[in-house]
Amino acid sequence: MKKFTAEFIGTFWLVLGGCGSAVLAAAFPDVGIGLLGVSFAFGLTVLTIAYSLGHISGAHLNPAVSIGLWIGGRFSSKELVPYLIAQILGGIAGAGILYVISTGNGSSIGDFAANGYGDHSPGKYNLMACFVTEVVMTFMFLVIILGSTYSKAPAGFAGLAIGLALTLIHLISIPVTNTSVNPARSISQALFVGGWAMEQLWLFIVAPIIGAVLAGIVARVLMSEEETA
Repeated sequence: MKKFTAEFIGTFWLVLGGCGSAVLAAAFPDVGIGLLGVSFAFGLTVLTIAYSLGHISGAHLNPAVSIGLWIGGRFSSKELVPYLIAQILGGIAGAGILYVISTGNGSSIGDFAANGYGDHSPGKYNLMACFVTEVVMTFMFLVIILGSTYSKAPAGFAGLAIGLALTLIHLISIPVTNTSVNPARSISQALFVGGWAMEQLWLFIVAPIIGAVLAGIVARVLMSEEETA
């Protein structure tokens, strides 16, 4: 239960911190943090949880990460489903707190930092562009996670590499999809927006999982049998 609780809290913090920065602070009058600030906010959530709770659960905070680690031979099959459930519930809890805060001045939630394609892409990118973006960005995220946590990688720097990787991913892809690379993050926001967000949610579940699976396969090829056995 310690591991699952840590995943719940970590994913809660990722959604509240990352999506919260987008909803509450990105365009705040005169002093908004903009896309750069939102990108760093997502990276900082992972960085802070990696070093505070990572020793308990590994700080996956993301169903795609758990699936990618499982495919790569780094994660137990018996813990996979409980991790996914804890992450999704944590994300929903984070979105619930964000909803209470963001509507506290009478505002509507708007798009609530939900992910979308076509008319609901920030830059109006089509479905194919958004699908490719989510697959490739998740693939690279998992390659960095698997590589930085490999036994031959420099010790103690994995959390930094992973947090900065998520920052870079957001810097690239916020204009395209609002950046998912995390089904739990997408599910949590879509549940509160409903309508179009729920209709388009499939992409932000399927594409990150495909990217994660591909990265897990690559990790088995690039890394030693001892690490991926």
